[in-house]
Amino acid sequence: MALPNIFSPEVTATLIDRIERLKPDLSPKWGKMNAAQMLAHCNVSYEMAFENKHAKPNFFLRFILGTFIKPVVVNETPFKQGSRTAPAFIIADERDFNAEKKRLIDYIHKTEALGAAGFDQKESLSFGKLTSTEWNNLFYKHLNHHLSQFGV
Repeated sequence: MALPNIFSPEVTATLIDRIERLKPDLSPKWGKMNAAQMLAHCNVSYEMAFENKHAKPNFFLRFILGTFIKPVVVNETPFKQGSRTAPAFIIADERDFNAEKKRLIDYIHKTEALGAAGFDQKESLSFGKLTSTEWNNLFYKHLNHHLSQFGV
């Protein structure tokens, strides 16, 4: 079963509606992050796609990530609760809820505007070139996992 198309206006609108229903004081159903940290955590995926602020893994680590982690991240199977998080995605400090929410919504709009064609064979920092379907799955299932974590 294909995941919803994150490049479509309808899915973008649905995700943004869910993000808008988040409140800073919502407690997660699992995990340790608060809502602001979760938003910052979700922004990391987009930072890695659009910004030049994260270090590219070395050849050996990229081989390991591409061989063992990529298939789990880009498939259609939902993430399990309490799955391990890569170090770059760990947000331990306090974050500004509204600023992180705005950043995430802006990234989602940018992703939709570029569309599937803008992501087909786009280089992933950790996994190498991905198809637009793999990018879709990576973005959608990560967002869905964490929005579900907070009950929205």
